Amino acid sequence: MNTNPSQTPLARTTEQRLARLEARAEIRELVARYCFTIDARDIEGIGQCFTRDGSFRSLDGVMNATGRDAVIAQFHGRFAVLGPSNHFTHDHVIEFDELHSDHATGIVNTHAEVVRNGEPLLASLRYHDDYRLEDGRWRFHDRTLAFFYYGRPADYREIMGGVLRNRAYAEPQAADFPERLPSWNAYYLVHPRK
Repeated sequence: MNTNPSQTPLARTTEQRLARLEARAEIRELVARYCFTIDARDIEGIGQCFTRDGSFRSLDGVMNATGRDAVIAQFHGRFAVLGPSNHFTHDHVIEFDELHSDHATGIVNTHAEVVRNGEPLLASLRYHDDYRLEDGRWRFHDRTLAFFYYGRPADYREIMGGVLRNRAYAEPQAADFPERLPSWNAYYLVHPRK
């Protein structure tokens, strides 16, 4: 949270505030465009969402590509096992770097409906993003995917009852959040569940 009064929105000129609003709109459009390009299997469009040296990875370490060509190759691998998909974005928080106008970070709540290896699955995810302005366009410099759950609709009740909510792989895996968040653990250390 910015506590420096000289850098509050009130201290900015009208032009600076307008530029910030335009940047925020462009970044939100980037996030939406990513979903549409993934679902359309628009490989060129996916590549254009990332900086030339951009990264796409998952918190569980299964995905980890750096460089636009490597990111595209990684998506080819994902698409080999995916059927139709439908990605949605929800809440999105963007924070701008006050010292570098070409840099921002963000977190996006999303969910996806996918067919993987012929089986319909639902996923609840968060993207932790690092955005950069490259060639006059906001792009992902780093996009890290974290899973809350990933599983069959029929297993939803069971999935939500434990920490092994990531069912994308042959063996269930622990979810990436919230159990791994320091604030979550600190809260329950002081306020144990009954």
